[in-house]
Amino acid sequence: MWSNVGLCIAAALLVTYITHWIIKHWSNPKCKNGVVLPPGSMGLPFIGETLSLIIPSYSLDLHPFIKTRIQRYGTIFRTSVAGRPVVVSADPEFNNYVVAQEGRLVEIYYMDTFSKIFKQEGDDETRTTSTGAVHRYIRGITLTHFGSEKLKQTLLPQMQESVDKTLTAWSTQPSVEVKYAASVMFLNFSAKKMFSYDADTSPVDLGGRYSRIINGLMSFPLNIPGTAYHTCLKDQEKVTNMLREVVKDRRNSPERNQSDLLGQMVNDMDKEEFLSDDFIVHLVFGSLFASFESVSAVVALALHLLSHHPSALQELTAEHHEILSRKSRENPSSSLTWDEYKSMTFTLQVINETLRLGNVAPGLLRRALKDIEVQEKGFTIPAGWTIMVANSALQLNPDNFENPTEFNPWRWKDLEQYVVAKNFKPFGGGTRQCAGAEYSRVFLCTFFHVLLTKYMWTKIKGGPISRNPVLGFGKGIHIKFSQQ
Repeated sequence: MWSNVGLCIAAALLVTYITHWIIKHWSNPKCKNGVVLPPGSMGLPFIGETLSLIIPSYSLDLHPFIKTRIQRYGTIFRTSVAGRPVVVSADPEFNNYVVAQEGRLVEIYYMDTFSKIFKQEGDDETRTTSTGAVHRYIRGITLTHFGSEKLKQTLLPQMQESVDKTLTAWSTQPSVEVKYAASVMFLNFSAKKMFSYDADTSPVDLGGRYSRIINGLMSFPLNIPGTAYHTCLKDQEKVTNMLREVVKDRRNSPERNQSDLLGQMVNDMDKEEFLSDDFIVHLVFGSLFASFESVSAVVALALHLLSHHPSALQELTAEHHEILSRKSRENPSSSLTWDEYKSMTFTLQVINETLRLGNVAPGLLRRALKDIEVQEKGFTIPAGWTIMVANSALQLNPDNFENPTEFNPWRWKDLEQYVVAKNFKPFGGGTRQCAGAEYSRVFLCTFFHVLLTKYMWTKIKGGPISRNPVLGFGKGIHIKFSQQ
């Protein structure tokens, strides 16, 4: 009997000790020199508040994980995700400050699952996320091949031809799950411009593999056969092995093709020390990933929203038919011009409104390189902590956008520029603002132009749309396309 009593006392003391440790060291971590942390909760040991974060919310509104904590703690709060301390900021002034401090107070950061997929280990001279000369080179070469000048000269008519070919194929099918189909369309076009990928002859189905990769990244990171994450890693390996062979063949070719992005990088390997085979492979892999997911989500969400807002669809359609009827056009069926793209005022409003409502990710991730004092708030973010710049919270804030969950493209006519500059950053900000932002907008405008002037479409079924906290489409948005 006394031994059982002793065991009960020991168990009670152990529970008391663990509870005390959790409260003292985990729930309320202490910092050196009396540093005060942002308000918030660290959740459970090791797990943190991860489970609350990944619970789906079937609304376009801000995910409840972020929304309820802003209401409870303010616009900057601390939490823990997958055992890592994170500070979430929905404060526009602080967010602008953070993105401007790239390479000084913060660096770009990926959670562990993303780091493994995108191979962001290594020193600053070999990572594709590096700052300084490496970042300037990456940004420069991206703008050379996908920036405004290239769009004006060659890419715009090529986009139109590719979209038309794709929509013709879609119109022969009973229905199309449009997010997946749009991701394949955009990925194949971008890959062709990056390294002359030919979807019809390549043994690797990039669209299918990238779709499985994104699904795996949003799953629990358990690397055992049969799990989505294990499949994700296998697909990543297949794609990078294919890219490695492409780089090897290009380097060994007596006549190097320099017309695409890969050709220029291979040619530059003699003068840029950081341009190794691995660097090029992971840069191309990451660039394709960054582009295809956001564009396909906008296409799917926009078609879903337009199907429920006929007045917006009517004005959008009228804008594109007006372009065809302009006297400046020698031939109504000729390719779009740069001036015509720039004149698509309402189309760009629709795209902006869709991006505002449907930011794929809840925010941008940075890691503090030094302690960051937030003097006006009276607390400090310790070095090594992750900072999530929650742009989605700003874009869905009723103080910035009236009736924020309402699809209202017309709101963009009256928005003050300073409101947009501070609170609308779908393509990031600072030195890390996406170099392919204009490229993505042009592709989207071209897609809507071809669709609305040459095809008809009807939404068959779709949804439910969710956040967990990234944007999800349930079983997909299914649409029937036909030629006019």
